[in-house]
Amino acid sequence: MKNISLGRYMPADSFMHKADPRIKFFGLVVFMVLIFLKFANPAMDFLMYGIYAVVVFILMKVTKLKIFSLFKQLKSLWFMMIFLLIINIFTFRNSEGNILFMIGNFAIKDAALYQTLYIFIRLVLMIALTSVLTASTRPLDLTYAIEWYMSPLKVIRFPVHEIAMTLSIALRFIPTLLDETGRIMRAQESRGVDFKGGKVKEKLRGVVALIVPLFVSALQRSDELANAMIARGYDPQAKRTRYRILRFTWRDLIVLLLAVSFLTLVILLRVYHIDLANMLYVNIQNLLSLWGLK
Repeated sequence: MKNISLGRYMPADSFMHKADPRIKFFGLVVFMVLIFLKFANPAMDFLMYGIYAVVVFILMKVTKLKIFSLFKQLKSLWFMMIFLLIINIFTFRNSEGNILFMIGNFAIKDAALYQTLYIFIRLVLMIALTSVLTASTRPLDLTYAIEWYMSPLKVIRFPVHEIAMTLSIALRFIPTLLDETGRIMRAQESRGVDFKGGKVKEKLRGVVALIVPLFVSALQRSDELANAMIARGYDPQAKRTRYRILRFTWRDLIVLLLAVSFLTLVILLRVYHIDLANMLYVNIQNLLSLWGLK
């Protein structure tokens, strides 16, 4: 659990750590939008997902995050992902697509498999991007970035600071709850609870033995945090002052230009229905023909 970077700030001397949190948050939102764009055909979709994966890999290397830590984060989500994928396959009612095989009265179509892969890839990319943001951004800086983007809503008396603080605390509590989950699991296993083996009924009992103390612990942690904030004189209605003033630098301009350029390029591909996958396939075929390999 300690190797999980989602929601956990990891101090380092990297380009991403030095970048302005407002720019990083903007880049995250841009990437999230791009992940959900669909293109002309599945081949083009998977090509773009491959490009996104390369970009995420580069970001993780720049942030000095270990790639294996991402797979450790996904380890606890495999069951949920597989469950969602199976549900999606058997409830897919789109008339399009070719039937691959039958399971009883259910026709498994290629379109359903594509859809399940879309869900899986999007989840992985979103978790990886969120890990990059939280690992390279202090919680207070992230709060400031969210508050900065929501500041126009102050005109209509929207509780901008409270919402930003809530989101920041929620992200910060993710690693805390994961660590607490690991501690409770070890305590329950020492008492004879088997989370991996046994029958379904025994596994359900193990889940209950985990969820109930975890829920109680989360309430205790939140109560302790509230008391600590009150003891330090925190007033959500008071005018905020900041110890460190964020200013845009040349590296922030580079990140912003890269994000906007990437967004523009992908939108152009989407609007004009440019099929890069087919173009790449044709060029590879031509090269193979020239080299006499076809």
